[in-house]
Amino acid sequence: GGHFLDTWRRPEYQRRFAQGILWTVGMQPPKEDFPSPLAAEQPLLRLTGKIVEQGQPVAARVYLQGDSGRWFFPKSTAAEGTAIPFQRERPETGSVEMHTTLSAHPFTIELPRGKYTLTVERGKEYLPLVKQFTLDQEPLDLTLEISRWIDMKSRGWYSGDTHIHHDLANVPNLIMAEDINVAFPLSYWVTTADTDPIRGNRSKLTGPVKPEVIKVAENHLIYPLNTEYEIFSVGGKQHTLVAFLLIGHKTPLDVKAPSVIPIAERVHREGGLIDLEKHSWPWSVAIVPTMKVDLFELANNHIWRTEFGFPQWTLAAGGDYMHLEKDSRGFTEWGWIDFGFQTYYALLNCGYRLQPTAGTAAGVHPVPLGFGRVYVHQKDGFSYEKWLKGLQAGQSFVSTGPMLEVKVNDHLPGHVFADFKQGTVCGVKGIVSSAAPLSQLEILVNGKIASVVKGQSQKTSAGTYETTFESPVKIEGSSWIAVRCFEQNAGRRNRFAHTAPWHFEVAGHPLLPRQEEIDYLRLRCREEIERNRSVLGPEAMKEYEQALAAYEEIAKRLKP
Repeated sequence: GGHFLDTWRRPEYQRRFAQGILWTVGMQPPKEDFPSPLAAEQPLLRLTGKIVEQGQPVAARVYLQGDSGRWFFPKSTAAEGTAIPFQRERPETGSVEMHTTLSAHPFTIELPRGKYTLTVERGKEYLPLVKQFTLDQEPLDLTLEISRWIDMKSRGWYSGDTHIHHDLANVPNLIMAEDINVAFPLSYWVTTADTDPIRGNRSKLTGPVKPEVIKVAENHLIYPLNTEYEIFSVGGKQHTLVAFLLIGHKTPLDVKAPSVIPIAERVHREGGLIDLEKHSWPWSVAIVPTMKVDLFELANNHIWRTEFGFPQWTLAAGGDYMHLEKDSRGFTEWGWIDFGFQTYYALLNCGYRLQPTAGTAAGVHPVPLGFGRVYVHQKDGFSYEKWLKGLQAGQSFVSTGPMLEVKVNDHLPGHVFADFKQGTVCGVKGIVSSAAPLSQLEILVNGKIASVVKGQSQKTSAGTYETTFESPVKIEGSSWIAVRCFEQNAGRRNRFAHTAPWHFEVAGHPLLPRQEEIDYLRLRCREEIERNRSVLGPEAMKEYEQALAAYEEIAKRLKP
């Protein structure tokens, strides 16, 4: 209960807490009027309101806080309306997320007299609205007009979140409030190696999940049959391995992990994709060669709207060569993001064509659904099947803020330039739209910054910003190019966007990792082999050995 602010004001929590005390000392609690009600607060006044876009009701996420610091959670006034309160915090890092997602209906709440701040947000494409008001003698009715600053679907881009832990019944409310086009709630979630996702499911299911797309509204879809293996115990003992996600498969998975190759083969046969989740789990780099992982979360579930909350998590896993930013607590937010970026670049340089994605694990951590999201381009119209195919092909970019539209030689991200001639100059051209000015835009070649664009953001009539850029890049051998950018933030937070890579295949000049990259990947595998030798069975250990052998083979290709 202590993880949730304002819990102590709830009668049901007061009752449970007091009952616990009495039961501990062997006393039977009274059945009625227990505990005694708190002293009555001052009379309450009603706040009502509606959220609209160009006069039409719209779903949104609402934060309502009094000057005392207390949070409040409005309810929908419509019988068909929904209001889902969300309360999560990590007090040790000041990470607090207290909001309500409201359907497109009026809302209401009874409040004590006082001053309040109400904030309305809706995903990435709307400007936040902040309204301060005072309740004194009379009820108050508010009309809150929010405005879209960019419409990405009109440009062919549709957003998704591939890692969601909310109950399936709540997801329709959430994707409308967050304006997410495709959602992948995890209907199955297992955390032990001793059972499979069906028998050990930690997700709440009210019935069987069908492998069918759920249409919530035009351009807002849910695919419900998705699974997470997040292994924290083996043989009944605590032993952390990995988390990986399986999205878009067709049948519930009745297979334990480890080993993982049979799981991967089945999911791929069913047309699903494998998402690495986070890069720093003990097992992560070892499953890339063996499972043939499809997706890499460049925006993962430790990247939040509120303060960064995991400075110590997997701190020792970072490679020394990465020179990751740290402070007295551990990783800074940028250090954690950079750790993911550099791990991704090392895997790309090894030839593993992972495509970027974004997953919030909304429902578990203090973060709204879709705070980090992946945009996939839909050239021939939007559908779930086309979107998933575009995600797999890398026709995408990941964002926690800016909108990054780039082409290389007039091709979208994910394009493969076969038989490219060494020494040819290609053209990188694009536009970044953002709610804040950019601090920097970087063009990467094989993970190294090849070109930097600074300070060219132009303010639009809507008060947002656009940055156009064009840069030549010379291709010297088999390579990949990607573009990333960062909003200005006074040194406080890291709002970024990152494209999927473009690949260039030059005959006789293969793509190879840098020595420090392959050394890091081999070291991670060796460490895991030793750590698991007395814990895992022979089939699982064989897969580790296969992963190490794959990296060793890549290392042999490097020149001394």
